[in-house]
Amino acid sequence: MLSLIRAKNYAVIDEVELEFARGLSVMTGETGAGKSILVDALGLALGDRADAGAVRLGTERAEISVLFEIPQHHDALGWLAERGLDDGTSCALRRIVGSDGRSRAFINGQPATLQDLKALGGMLVDIHGQHAHQSLLEGTAQRALLDSYGGHEALAAAVAADYAAWRAVEQDLDARRKSSANRSAELELLRFQATEIDTLAVSNDEPQQLAIERDRLANTDRLLGGVNAALERLAESDTASAYSNIVQARRELERLVEHDPALRAPAELLSGIEAEVRDVESTLSHYRDRIEADPDRLTWVEERLVKIRAVARRHGITPEDLGATLIALRARIGSLDDSAGSLETLAAKAAAARSTFFAAAKKLSAKRTKQAAALSRAVTAELTELGMPHGEFRVDLESRPEERVDGNGLERVEFQVRLNPGQAFGALSKVASGGELSRLSLAIEVVRSGASPVTAFVFDEVDAGIGGRVAEIVGRKLRQIAKARQVLCVTHLPQVASQGEAHYRVVKLTDGKTSRTQVKPLSASERVEELSRMLGGVEITERTRAHAAEMIDRAAR
Repeated sequence: MLSLIRAKNYAVIDEVELEFARGLSVMTGETGAGKSILVDALGLALGDRADAGAVRLGTERAEISVLFEIPQHHDALGWLAERGLDDGTSCALRRIVGSDGRSRAFINGQPATLQDLKALGGMLVDIHGQHAHQSLLEGTAQRALLDSYGGHEALAAAVAADYAAWRAVEQDLDARRKSSANRSAELELLRFQATEIDTLAVSNDEPQQLAIERDRLANTDRLLGGVNAALERLAESDTASAYSNIVQARRELERLVEHDPALRAPAELLSGIEAEVRDVESTLSHYRDRIEADPDRLTWVEERLVKIRAVARRHGITPEDLGATLIALRARIGSLDDSAGSLETLAAKAAAARSTFFAAAKKLSAKRTKQAAALSRAVTAELTELGMPHGEFRVDLESRPEERVDGNGLERVEFQVRLNPGQAFGALSKVASGGELSRLSLAIEVVRSGASPVTAFVFDEVDAGIGGRVAEIVGRKLRQIAKARQVLCVTHLPQVASQGEAHYRVVKLTDGKTSRTQVKPLSASERVEELSRMLGGVEITERTRAHAAEMIDRAAR
């Protein structure tokens, strides 16, 4: 489970340190306070991309540290041990981002790559952002979810490996059969081609990154002019900037507050907007300071792109495929060098590999069929409780002919739903709205939470677009998930927040020049006040407080 997160000089956070316990922790706050900022910080610690914008203005670097307590026998412990990064059942992740946009990562104090953070983070935390449920529309995610629910991951991985082994032997066999008598001439050509690509030493994403860099370098004047124009309109104009107009409007309202307190709220809102405009101005100013024409670098980038594209064109491929082509060339060279195996032996090997694949794939299909029915029933039952009484969910498995099978198995997996009686089942992307997808995502997580390998779930306002009775049920479902796995939920709904076993409030503080976000764990009385605020109304009454206290008490029972 996630036991601690510490963020320093990250975005609008100067320094925050929070300890988390098991169960359901909720995080609330006013709109614009930055409730999702700790989720973003956690994502950074788990390998998300970072840039200089992550560093708090005026500081040299941002630092995010998180600490996990990992259960015995969890796969993450084995992963750490294999890499010599283990430290008992504790795991500390640390990410440092400099004001120049460069970052460093550490696992248990040892330097690590972002790929390592992503791989380890995927075993420990499942983050559901405000639009994360959109992944439900993807066939790959649906198939992985079904296999996770049924505990088929190991078998699915074995099927993929068996398929890759079978196709590799088949391709080798085809190549041997088509091999010309002039084998030495082919080898000479292949070695020349492999050397040409190898000498170029192109990384996987280099062509794309070079194209982006060339576009930026070639348009330095345009970028600088546009940013200057934006800054002029935003804050640097002496007479008509957005910032000066906002300041004037805020001051006018503040003068009127003594005559009508109702104007205090819009005045305070303008104060917040004023600070945010300043933040935007600072970000653009920092960007402008970093814009610098570099004709030598532009020339080098263009020449490098010409070389890469020329080699790719000679091979009839895209620049992005150079790495894969080099691997294929080396494999082909190795195949031609190895002349010991006969075609008959290779054909027998291919037949055996095919048999192994289909045996494993049929076993996987049988398990998927059984678990698809179970998952369909369980999710349908949850939909009824989540305010979709006529909703029906099913996992559709469509068998594919042999020539279309691949490493994913013998069937296509598709999640389908029927939301109204008499309506035909349809793919989620064609039937469900955004709000319905959100509830579908939550229903699925409730069903599979006990089987999920992660130690913590993070939900970032996945309750958007719902309210009332359904909101209370969503809160209960999150608390139900929290019985099996730790849950951290960012929410704007009091019905959901009342279900929390720990409650944190996010507040944005500003002095008119800078803003910072503060996160505070709430006591029992403070929690009543926060829920009272969330329940609404200009004035918090004793009746509102009684309602909030009742909600918390009812959730606890």
